[in-house]
Amino acid sequence: MYTIAVDAMGGDNAPQAVVAGCIEAINEYKDIKLIICGPKEKIKELLGKDYDRIEIVDAQDVITNHDQPTMAIRRKSESSLVKAMELVKSGAAQGLVCAGSTGAVLAGGIFKVGRIRGIERPALAPLLPTVQGKPVMLIDCGANVDCKPQYLTNFALMGTAYMRSVIGVKEPKVALLNIGAEDEKGNELTKAAYPLLKEMTNINFIGNMEARDVLSGDADVLVCDGFAGNVLLKNTEGLASSLMSMMKVEFTSDFRSKIGALLLKPAFKRFKKRMDYTEYGGAPLLGVNGVIIKGHGSSNARAFSRAILQARNAIESNLVGDIVSSIEKM
Repeated sequence: MYTIAVDAMGGDNAPQAVVAGCIEAINEYKDIKLIICGPKEKIKELLGKDYDRIEIVDAQDVITNHDQPTMAIRRKSESSLVKAMELVKSGAAQGLVCAGSTGAVLAGGIFKVGRIRGIERPALAPLLPTVQGKPVMLIDCGANVDCKPQYLTNFALMGTAYMRSVIGVKEPKVALLNIGAEDEKGNELTKAAYPLLKEMTNINFIGNMEARDVLSGDADVLVCDGFAGNVLLKNTEGLASSLMSMMKVEFTSDFRSKIGALLLKPAFKRFKKRMDYTEYGGAPLLGVNGVIIKGHGSSNARAFSRAILQARNAIESNLVGDIVSSIEKM
């Protein structure tokens, strides 16, 4: 049985969407136990009945996006996020799911759960869809805005471990996000990181990759600093949303277009599902001594359910152990 703590008060739709996602996950996955942290009476009301594999830990305080992350983690000891983090730290839970403040999740991961020895900076690493039908991991997407070359080597190791252990890619291909494919391209960071990545024997480094090729599927792990990664991620999300809106306008513009849209409706549904972030769960925070999944702030019940599955799979595959082993070998 895999035990996962859930922050009931994290996210725009908390706690309703969180609790609904927990119910969906419990009904769908029979080998998990959930510990929901948040206001006990409210959570019991939303659950509607007792579930054998759902436990509630009362937490009356909430860390919001307006709180200074580090201070909030230190001072708000009765908050739902801190209570969930402490469950992971103590070993009472093997993983955690939260869709609240990114800064607080990062601070809690570092100060409450703790870093893996040898990892200088934990990183957020979402999965993006590709044209080949398999995901690519973007690491980092915002946890570390300013990076040193050594951080990127850590990111490459952690991304490789995740794609190998959790996704099942035998030899994940690692690329460095850059403004050109040539070895000498880039800024000071990428120029310094390139030879370090090339010399690493425990990753499959394939060189630089331009942003236009990110969703090609030619790489399994895309390494970058948090600033560039966050810009790329937000642009990808915005582009996907804009494309869907533009197609809707065009396919309803006249009678012939409407007929065509009707015939293509099944294909559009499949495309929409491939681009839907709720199907991917969340972004794992790699580099800490526990499985932490950071959900999108606007996560609905389905997204929370998938994030719980994502945490379960990472626990089952011994992701943290794989990262520790990779660091030791390096």
